[in-house]
Amino acid sequence: RWRRRPSLANARDDVLEGALRTCIAGGGEHPPAGLIRLALSPDGVVTPDLAAKLGGRGAWISADPDAINRAVSKGLFSRAFKRTATAPADLASMIETGLERRALDALGLARRTGEAVTGFDQVKSALDKGKAAVLIAAADAGADGQGKLARAGRSLPRVTGFSSAALSAAFGKDGVVHAALLKGAAAQRFLTEARRLQGFRPGLIEAVEAAS
Repeated sequence: RWRRRPSLANARDDVLEGALRTCIAGGGEHPPAGLIRLALSPDGVVTPDLAAKLGGRGAWISADPDAINRAVSKGLFSRAFKRTATAPADLASMIETGLERRALDALGLARRTGEAVTGFDQVKSALDKGKAAVLIAAADAGADGQGKLARAGRSLPRVTGFSSAALSAAFGKDGVVHAALLKGAAAQRFLTEARRLQGFRPGLIEAVEAAS
């Protein structure tokens, strides 16, 4: 049976903070927020531990499908776990799917805690008041609306890789095309997950423009 690590006092995921970790595929030490933790199931199967909460020895790897596929093909997990470890051939795809779910779940949590707004007018108002921290536009949003909000929030990170259907399901509201996360913990939590997902989906987050 899996055993989870004791919860932190502040109930934050371990992936958000902690000591530097070494990537088993590329070496070098990195903050855990940019890596993926993998655990070994009782029957020796490599399993994504995206919340970094499963007990036992863990292996850390960059949020990069090339690095993950290289680790699978070269048997690097057995070396990292110091025992026979079987990695699914589709491990990179499993991780990508899990990261997408965590990012969308973070949006739902932001809605429930009142740290998100949806709709063009509400997003524009949050921008005008300086309350927005992250802009979100559906991948299938109209160019005109996207452009207006992007110009108003040019100094903010902008996420454009989710469909309107996915955003609507996450926010629990039909027809979501434009959204913004307000300054606070929810925005940081979402960005942590989105940045890891961007390793699998280049361009998910648009670069922040320098202030003029």
